[in-house]
Amino acid sequence: MPPTIFPSGPPVRVILLASVLKPLNDTRMYGKFARSLAERPATAVHVAGRHAVPPVGSSAIQVHTLLQGTRLSWARLGAQRRYWQLLNSLQPNLVVVHAPELLPLTLLWQRLGAGRRFVYDIRENYALNVSTQGVYGRFTRQWLAAGLRWMETRAAHRAAGLILAEESYADELPFLQDVPAERVVLLENKYQPTTHKTQQAPPMPAPSEPLRLLYSGTISVLNGIHEAIALAKELHRLRPGGVLLTVIGFCQQPSLLLELRQLQLTHPPWLRLLMEDTAPVAHTAIVTEIQRSHVGLLLYQPHPSTQRCRPTKLFEYLAHGLPMVVPKNPLWEASIRRHQAGIVVDGRDIAAAARTLLEQVEKLVFYPRGVPTEAFWASEHTKLWGLMDSIW
Repeated sequence: MPPTIFPSGPPVRVILLASVLKPLNDTRMYGKFARSLAERPATAVHVAGRHAVPPVGSSAIQVHTLLQGTRLSWARLGAQRRYWQLLNSLQPNLVVVHAPELLPLTLLWQRLGAGRRFVYDIRENYALNVSTQGVYGRFTRQWLAAGLRWMETRAAHRAAGLILAEESYADELPFLQDVPAERVVLLENKYQPTTHKTQQAPPMPAPSEPLRLLYSGTISVLNGIHEAIALAKELHRLRPGGVLLTVIGFCQQPSLLLELRQLQLTHPPWLRLLMEDTAPVAHTAIVTEIQRSHVGLLLYQPHPSTQRCRPTKLFEYLAHGLPMVVPKNPLWEASIRRHQAGIVVDGRDIAAAARTLLEQVEKLVFYPRGVPTEAFWASEHTKLWGLMDSIW
């Protein structure tokens, strides 16, 4: 099918960005990729994903729901059918695949038509995550990890471009070794503000006032929710003005969700829970909490799937000048020390971490040179456009 033609204008290139579990308002797929691509001339951008309310002012980007339900529902099978229908109805010139489970149909679609191109956005080291995070049984995770790696290898050789969300993936993913370097681009999860002005975090409070702590994003054991709660409880005991820990995000672990709900029923004065269990929290709500907080907590547990990655919230906190508490990790420490953006603690010793935090917030000047420009998406926007230019 030939590209759509304006009555008096250039051919319109149609780009489809798709995932099954990522919501239609996902910060990477929609907020960064789609918005950057929609700025290109003669380009029509479509986003397909899990049902969510699109951001305000999204008329330039059309959205399509692939999944309306939980990740473990039967509706997930129907998402594949809807994706295939969308491929055939839109006839996109380029598909940006944001989920490995859409690769099989994408490869089939590409094979059935000439000139069809796709780009694979590698957001995680999926095989490593499946094999190490203990979500599945031993046998299941072995064959699932092997299947993922096989499918990604096939896709890597047929993709017009590969996008890495983390620099470490270049060394970790064996199928990249046979891919020409010019077809691979690193686009980190840097912060893309929705307005031109980014409000910085407030100054540290007086000792007699509450210290507002923040845990945002995915709520999980691996991401340090237990450490964050333990630290807040200890700080509240030590500090005259007390603390208030706000936990805002998406929790997909039923047992953890129940544990946190039960804790909430005890009404601890130092805890505020803003959780969702069916869909991610609106990113605007997370940004609002960042702008209200004094310290952000990134107390991730040491794990092979995260130790070489820089999480999205690290860039978000940097972009808002929010001081952070991070565990000992050479990659994270480099960013923290370069911008004097926080405090490095031993997450295994909560009592010592609490004492260190109280000492440092009294005497340190955070972000003495201001908010670092490297935290923002602008640099990645330029690289994404460069990748598009190399494809067309």
